[in-house]
Amino acid sequence: MSFGLLNFAALIGASVCLAVSIAPIPPTVCCASEPDDQNASSVINPYFFPPAEWVGKFGKYAPVLKFPDGSIVKTAEDWQRRRTEIRAEWQSLMGEWPPLITTQPLEILESQQRENFQQHKVRFRWTPDEFTTGYLLIPDGEGKRPAVICVYYEPETGIGLKNELRDFALQLARRGFVTLSLGTTEASEAKTYSIYYPDIDNARVQPLSMLGYAAANAWHVLASRPEVDPERIGIVGHSFGGKWAMFASCLFDRFACAAWSDPGIVFEQDRESINYWEPWYLGYHPKPWRPRGLITAENPAQGLYPKLISAGRDLHELHVLMAPRPFLVSGGSEDPPQRWEALNHSIAVNRLLGAEKRVAMSNRPTHSPTPESNNIIYAFFEHVLKPAQTNQPSK
Repeated sequence: MSFGLLNFAALIGASVCLAVSIAPIPPTVCCASEPDDQNASSVINPYFFPPAEWVGKFGKYAPVLKFPDGSIVKTAEDWQRRRTEIRAEWQSLMGEWPPLITTQPLEILESQQRENFQQHKVRFRWTPDEFTTGYLLIPDGEGKRPAVICVYYEPETGIGLKNELRDFALQLARRGFVTLSLGTTEASEAKTYSIYYPDIDNARVQPLSMLGYAAANAWHVLASRPEVDPERIGIVGHSFGGKWAMFASCLFDRFACAAWSDPGIVFEQDRESINYWEPWYLGYHPKPWRPRGLITAENPAQGLYPKLISAGRDLHELHVLMAPRPFLVSGGSEDPPQRWEALNHSIAVNRLLGAEKRVAMSNRPTHSPTPESNNIIYAFFEHVLKPAQTNQPSK
């Protein structure tokens, strides 16, 4: 079974303390000590450990293992209550999602054989009011496979038709993963980029949260496919797609794991690419929109974002909702090694739950992915989503 909210029962039932061992983590989620692919394991394992200079440093970020009344989270049961609080607070701030679309037909518009996989152009409803078109890649062969949703400005990039080194869906399909490549094509062309519910003039949910909602509906589409093991579905994205993948995986706990490529995993006011204040992310306000760019006295942030900053909130509060599911930060110019200060909060939560090697980060100097950084992403998914056959749960 997967590690969602419902599956914390195995951990919290014993109400054990930090010093006591906690129920083992199901191998479907992560088998860090017993991988089936030794090469993937050797590639990814070093990135689960912070450099010595960042070990145990928590930076400026508010502690997550503390209740609002100041009491400390000491047990897995305590954490379940604290986790529920954090998630409910963020959903209340960003706007509650509409009901998930859990059952729907997947329309196949066209199909072709490419290399060792079938490529299907598909269409489905990803919000109550909107359909999206993407690409489903299904490797040749029989049986249920792990799967990864790949998100970006448009779905063609993910399948290798645009933008070099962002073709995650293509590369993972070549490695035996079922992949679904998605993007906000029309919104990106209009430079509104995101999803606005119920409409762009009166959005009741922050657009970045709605992207997470759309990905959750895409998860249900993939999970219903006969070729896919629903317990082994991850998500990946770069930059805009990295923000999207981060919010989707943190807010929807059926994703088994996630890789976020240089999204800017915490708030920063002086990095133009870490622009959560923009109206298509967490700074939604009715049009006319503020001019794009850094926050200044003449061009202040509007909407939810300045309220989050004033309240001392930051995105490490969302990262910890992943625990004990594994995630990788593929860091570039926006996510340097100092980000371990934020990630150490997730490490602390995982240790409370008896889980190790669930938080990884690689680093490169550039924002754009490199062949080396992408190989680490692929090794991460192979390591996490392809556990040894002997560790598969009984059906």
